[in-house]
Amino acid sequence: MPKYLVQASYTAEGMKGLLAEGGSGRKAAVEHVVGSCGGTVESVYFAYGDADFYCVLDFPDDLSMAAIAMTVRASGALHSKTIPLLTVEEIDAATKKSVGFRPPGA
Repeated sequence: MPKYLVQASYTAEGMKGLLAEGGSGRKAAVEHVVGSCGGTVESVYFAYGDADFYCVLDFPDDLSMAAIAMTVRASGALHSKTIPLLTVEEIDAATKKSVGFRPPGA
């Protein structure tokens, strides 16, 4: 199952929601939305600094992750970045692929 790291920063409105619901309330909301598209939540962390929130999610396919990312971003409650995560085995398979690349000037 594809795995993703989501990094998010709340807008002022989103932060008001976090303050009202607490971390447990937002984690439950993440579990609900992810589950609605057949995914599971591996971990949820809150932070301070450049981002407010990190989570690792598993989905049955890329389209499910894309659907959730677009829907959540459209709410205006946060700005997010989704990073596909690859296993060691997937990287091993990628290193064995033939790639027709020529560097500039070569």
